[in-house]
Amino acid sequence: MHPQLSTTPPPQPLRLLVVWAWGFHAAVQKDHWLREYAGFAGMFFIHAMAMGMWLVPLASVLDAHGLGGLTPYAFATGGVAAFISPLIFGALADQRIAPVRLLRWLALASGGAMALASLAIERGWSHVAILAFIQLYALCGTPTWSLSTTIVLSGLRKPRREFGPVRAMATVGWMVGCWLISALGGDGSTMAGFGGALMWLGLVGFTFTLPIVEPVATGRRLSWGERLGLDALSLLRNRDHRVVFITAALYNIPLCAFYPYTPKHLRELGLGHTAAWMTLGQVTEIIAMLALATLLARWRLKTIFLLGIGFGVLRFVLCAVGSEGWLLAGVTLHGFAFVLYLITAQIYLEQRVAPEWRARAQALFTLMLSGFGTTLGYLSCGAWFTASTVAGVTHWRLFWLGLAGAVGVVFVFFAVAYRGVHGGERDLNSEL
Repeated sequence: MHPQLSTTPPPQPLRLLVVWAWGFHAAVQKDHWLREYAGFAGMFFIHAMAMGMWLVPLASVLDAHGLGGLTPYAFATGGVAAFISPLIFGALADQRIAPVRLLRWLALASGGAMALASLAIERGWSHVAILAFIQLYALCGTPTWSLSTTIVLSGLRKPRREFGPVRAMATVGWMVGCWLISALGGDGSTMAGFGGALMWLGLVGFTFTLPIVEPVATGRRLSWGERLGLDALSLLRNRDHRVVFITAALYNIPLCAFYPYTPKHLRELGLGHTAAWMTLGQVTEIIAMLALATLLARWRLKTIFLLGIGFGVLRFVLCAVGSEGWLLAGVTLHGFAFVLYLITAQIYLEQRVAPEWRARAQALFTLMLSGFGTTLGYLSCGAWFTASTVAGVTHWRLFWLGLAGAVGVVFVFFAVAYRGVHGGERDLNSEL
C-alpha cells in the first residue's frame, strides 16, 4: 500500500505567497523590460542594504569600543573620498568603461575594506589604522551610488515616472539591513560591518545579471582634465544647475547630524535598538518616492524643492522638543526632507543634462553633496555637538534648534536664487 498523502492545504498566507512569487517569476521571464526593471530594483535593494548596515550603527559601534572620539572623523571620510573618486569614476563610466563593470569592481573593493575596518575596530588596532581602513572603504564605496543611479536612470524608459518606485527599493533594503542588525543585537557590534561586507559581495554577484551598456567612444584624445572628470565643473555655468548643486551641499551640512547624533539622543531617552528606530525615516522616504511622479506632474519644481527643505526645518524643530514621541516624529520626517530635494535633484539632472554627461553630472552631485556637504557637515556638526555639551550633559534643544536655523538659511537662499524659468521645468516634465 502506498502511504496516504496529506490532503491538508498549506496555510493561506503561505499559499498566496507561493502563487504570487510564481506569477511574478513567470511575468519577469516573459517580459524583457520587466526583467530589467526587477534587476534595477534588486540592485538598489542590495546596494542600500550594504551601506545602511554600516552607516547607521557606525557611531554606536565606535562608542561601544571606546572610540567615540573618532565619530566625526570616521563619518567625514566619506566627504574626503567624495572630493577624489566620484568624478574620476564618473568620467571613466562616460568615456571608457561600462558603469556596470566599474560598479562590480568597486563593490568588491568596498566589501574588503569594510571587513578590514571592522576587524581593526574589533581587535583594537591603532586609531590611525582604523581611520585608514574606513577611509579606504569610503574611497571605494562613495562613487558606487552615483554609478548605480546612472545605470538605473539610463535604463528606464520614463525616469520621471519610474525612478521613484525603483529607488524606493533602495530604501526598503536600507531598512531591512538596519532591522537585521538590531534583531541580531549588533547595534554596537562589529557584526554590522562584517554583515555589510557580505552584502557588498552579494552586489558583486548581482551585477552579472545586469545589462552592460558600453560608453560611446569619442574617437579623440582626452585631456587630463577630461580623464579626471574635471570638465564636469562646466555644468556650474548654468545658473539653475549651480543653485541646485550649491543648495545640495549647504543642505547636507546640517543633515549630517542625523545618523551620528540621533541614536545618542534616543539612547539617552531609554530607547534601545536604535538602528531599527532610525528606519522610521525610511518609511516616509518610500511614501515620498512613490508620490514623486505625481508631484512632478502637478507642482512646480521649485515648490517641490522648497517643500523638501521646509520638512528639513520642521524635523529638527520637532527633535528639539525633547520627548520620545517628538524625537521619533522628527526622525520620521527625514524621508520627506531627503527625497523631495535630493532625489528630485537627481531626476532634474537626468533630464536637464545631455546623455553623454550623465555619469559625470551624478558624480558632480555626489562631490557637492558628499564632498563639500558631508565633510563640512560631519566636522561642523561634531563641533556644534561639543559646544552644546557641558560637563558631559548635552543640551539637545539648543543642538537641534541650531540645526533647524541652519536649514532655514538654506531655504531662504534657494527661494531667492533658483529661477526655474525659460523651459527648465518644461523640459523636466516632458515625457522621454
